[in-house]
Amino acid sequence: MQGTVPESQEKIPFWRNEHTLQWIAQFTVLAGVLFVFWLLYANMQRQLEMLNLPISFKFLQINASFDIGESLIEYSRSDTYLRAYLVGVLNTIRVAVLGIIFATILGVIVGVARLSNNWLVNKLAAGYIEILRNIPLLVLLIFWYTGFFLKLPDVKEAINVGGTYLSRRGIAFPWPLPTETYATYRWVLWLGVALAVALGYALYRQGKKTGRMPLYGLWSLLLFLVVAGIGIVVLQPYVMDYPHLPDKGFNIIGGKTFSPEFMALLSGLVIYTSAFIAEVVRAGIQSVSKGQVEAARALGLNGFQTLRLVVFPQALRVIVPPMTSQYLNLTKNSSLAVAIGYPDIVHVYGTIINQSGRAVEMTMIMMATYLTFSLSTSAFMNWYNQKIKLVER
Repeated sequence: MQGTVPESQEKIPFWRNEHTLQWIAQFTVLAGVLFVFWLLYANMQRQLEMLNLPISFKFLQINASFDIGESLIEYSRSDTYLRAYLVGVLNTIRVAVLGIIFATILGVIVGVARLSNNWLVNKLAAGYIEILRNIPLLVLLIFWYTGFFLKLPDVKEAINVGGTYLSRRGIAFPWPLPTETYATYRWVLWLGVALAVALGYALYRQGKKTGRMPLYGLWSLLLFLVVAGIGIVVLQPYVMDYPHLPDKGFNIIGGKTFSPEFMALLSGLVIYTSAFIAEVVRAGIQSVSKGQVEAARALGLNGFQTLRLVVFPQALRVIVPPMTSQYLNLTKNSSLAVAIGYPDIVHVYGTIINQSGRAVEMTMIMMATYLTFSLSTSAFMNWYNQKIKLVER
C-alpha cells in the first residue's frame, strides 16, 4: 500500500539495537569495575581509620630530615618529603632517558652485526645477545657494581684516560662551565632550532612532491650543529673545566663526577636492554623479504642506502611495538637501583615510609608515578608507530 514504511526503515527498539546493547554492556562492566575498586578503597580507608591512620597527603610538607647523595636540583635535609620525592623522580628520569638512548644505539648496532656476513662479527654479536639475555638483571647490576666500579683504585691512584679519571669515587669527565656570554648564546641556539625546523619542513615538503624523501632529519641536525658551532667559536660561551687529582682530600677536583652507583646502573641497564633490542632489530630486518633487497640492489643502491631507504622503513613497523615494551621494561627495571644504593624513586620511597609510616599513601604515589612514565612512553611510541606505518591504497 502507498505510504507504508518499508520494514528495513522501521525504527529498531533500543533493546534490539546492537550498538545500544554494546554501549550498555560496556557501561555495565565499567560500573562494576569502579564499584569493586570503590569497595576495596572504602574497606582500606575504614581499616586505616580504625588504626588512627586516615589517608592524608599532608605529611608531604613535613621536613625530610635525610640526605640524598645525588640530585639534579637543589636539595637539603631541611626540605620537604615532596621535594625529596621529586629528587628521586628526576634521578629515575635521568637514568631512564639516557638508558633508552644508549640502549637503542647499542642494540641497533648489535642487531645489524648479528646479520653480518662476517663470521667473527656475527658470532660475537650472537654471543653478546645470548649471554646477556640469560643473566638476571639484578645479578648483572650487583656484579657490575661490586666487580668493576668498587674495584677501581682510590682517588690518589685514579686511572687517567684522556683527561677522564676513574676511581672508587666515580668517573670524572671534563665539563663545560658557562661564561658571561652564555645568555646571548642561548638565543643563538634558539635561532639554530628555528632554522633547523624550517629546513626540515622544506625538505620534507620537497620529498613529498618529488617522491624522493631526503634525510631531512639529518640535514636539520647538521644545520643546528653548524649554527651552534659558529656561536661557540664567536661567543665562547663555555670554558672547559678539567678534573684533576687533589693535593689533599679524597675527592677529585673539577670537571663533572658521576657516582659509581649511577654509572653502574646506567651501564648495566644499557648493556642488558640492548641485547633484547638487538633481537627485536634482527627480527624486524629479517621480516623484510629478500626480494626488496634484490630490487634495491638492481636499482643501483649500495648496502647503506638499501638498509636506510628500503629495509629499515619496512622493518620499523615490526620493530616499534616490541621496542616500546623494552623501553617500558628499562624504565621499570631502574627500580633495581636500590640494590646498589642509587637514590632513585624506590630508594627515596623506602626512606620516607620508614620515617613517616605512610606506606599506603607513598605506594599510591609511586604507582601513579610509574604509571605516568609508562603511559607517556607508550603514547609517544604509538604516535611514532602511526607516523611510520604503511598506508595501503
